[in-house]
Amino acid sequence: MREPDRDETTGVDTTGHSWDGITELNNPLPRWWLWTLYLTIIWGVGYTIAYPAWPMISGATTGLLGYSTRAAVVEDIAQHKAQNEGLVRELLAADLDTLAPTEDLHRYAVARGGSVFRAQCSQCHGSGAAGAKGYPNLLDDDWLWGGDLNAIRYSINHGIRNETDEDARYSQMPAFGDILKAGEIDTLVGYVTQLSQGDAASDSTGATLFADNCASCHGDAGLGDREQGAPNLADAIWLYGGDADSLTQTITKARYGVMPAWGQRLSEEDVRAVSIYVHSLGGGE
Repeated sequence: MREPDRDETTGVDTTGHSWDGITELNNPLPRWWLWTLYLTIIWGVGYTIAYPAWPMISGATTGLLGYSTRAAVVEDIAQHKAQNEGLVRELLAADLDTLAPTEDLHRYAVARGGSVFRAQCSQCHGSGAAGAKGYPNLLDDDWLWGGDLNAIRYSINHGIRNETDEDARYSQMPAFGDILKAGEIDTLVGYVTQLSQGDAASDSTGATLFADNCASCHGDAGLGDREQGAPNLADAIWLYGGDADSLTQTITKARYGVMPAWGQRLSEEDVRAVSIYVHSLGGGE
């Protein structure tokens, strides 16, 4: 066997590796490091015996202690439900219109509803409920179909223009690109823009087009009709944008926003809680 090379300066054997004139010495590892390594190996073996660790064909070894993170979560959820069982019963039986913000039940509903909103609603309406293009702002008072507690609850429960709930809110604007000429649509865009700015009286051609095609839903003054889901066109609040390009797109092709029927996905107590939470944000009535 070939004798290992020895470093002349330190007298320590080398590993035979050298890079750019730097020779690697074969120094022994520190004992504290070795003992730490041995202890972690022992701890690792003990852990795999005590806790679930080794993957099998249809699961994993359960370990001598039988611990399961999934079972721990289930236990925590069950404990949480048991603690709030009384409040849930009260929430299901409560008249939402009579709940005062100072009541414990109202505070519980807001807290629970906030969690539901962040998990289920914030993806569209935003974490602060301010909405985005095509998704309503829930902080203002411009609500289609009403913004009182019961109206909000109905909208959440049944959704809007979905195909899964027969009681969903429903409204449909015609695609006027199939009805009007391009020049007439441009005239309507100009009229609606002036209408939202409070200066539409001078546009008689636009007023005539509006009266013939739009007033039956939006009203003669463009103030909208909540009962049939027709938005107010005389304010500065626009779901899809109030610039000329957005209005042209809306009038030409119409819009058809859809909201799921959350009553088919959430429990009744969650629907009530998130309704109270949304109402508590200050929008609606």
